[in-house]
Amino acid sequence: RREFLMGSAAVLSSPAQARPVICASSKHFQWTSGIPEMAEVVLSLGYEGVDLTVRPGGHVEPERVQDDLPKAAEIIRKAGLKLPMITTRFTDASSPQVETVVKACAALDIRLYRCDTFTYDAKRPLPIQLEEFRGRVKELAALNRRYGVCAIYHTHSGPGRVGASMWDLYLLLKDVDPDAVAVNFDIGHATVEGGYGGWIHSTRLLLPMTRGVAVKDFLWRKNEKGLWAPWWRPLGEGMVNFRQFFAMLKQSGFAGPLQVHMEYPELGGAARGDRTIQIPREKVLELMRRDMETLKGWLKEAGLA
Repeated sequence: RREFLMGSAAVLSSPAQARPVICASSKHFQWTSGIPEMAEVVLSLGYEGVDLTVRPGGHVEPERVQDDLPKAAEIIRKAGLKLPMITTRFTDASSPQVETVVKACAALDIRLYRCDTFTYDAKRPLPIQLEEFRGRVKELAALNRRYGVCAIYHTHSGPGRVGASMWDLYLLLKDVDPDAVAVNFDIGHATVEGGYGGWIHSTRLLLPMTRGVAVKDFLWRKNEKGLWAPWWRPLGEGMVNFRQFFAMLKQSGFAGPLQVHMEYPELGGAARGDRTIQIPREKVLELMRRDMETLKGWLKEAGLA
């Protein structure tokens, strides 16, 4: 009997059984009339969960989190969706309202919140700054441990972004409890910073400390100033190697929130989180549905659906 129970537990906890939860970034649905309609639209598109914006201008204002987050969570969950995470603008434990929001998340069993990124000062040595950032990360980890909640640091690309090169983020987090502060790995931004082979090394390096994943696609093109810059595209129209990435995700046993970031301009303002869209609602939903179909096809191929 003991061998049977141990075998059953091994099957239930096997990485082969784990799979991500496909979450809508509520930022892209702020053009709906409110959280009830947002949840209805998200569910109709085939999402399984929501990454709710809890930040200035988001679905929940940080100052109103104690009143509004429980109401939002109830609406989202009653619609049949999960609420595994929220997105904030907090950078560290000294940010205004951070403890109030963390406490509210813990009370609602929301165990992940996306925090904001650090920025380098180009006039100061990087090693000195990294040590300072490590201190701030440890303070945030201590706050999160008190409430059983984890901050996930998003891997943005671009000059001055701490974590854009990925290796610096590993140095910041390698001695930190990954259940207190971890990574929100954005494969789009990772490919911007390492489009040939760098993204592969970054994925291998950070997946063990990753609790959330974000997906988006892009191509390089010249902007209006004649400078090469990322041009965000619908899934499958860019240069991100999603098939290889999802195979790596499958092997890692990742089972956290997988957020779909739709930041391409054809969405008529929904990409930016506008309250009013500039194209017909049906066109926006058509584009979003196409992204979901593409994503689910790749996940199925990788054994993650």
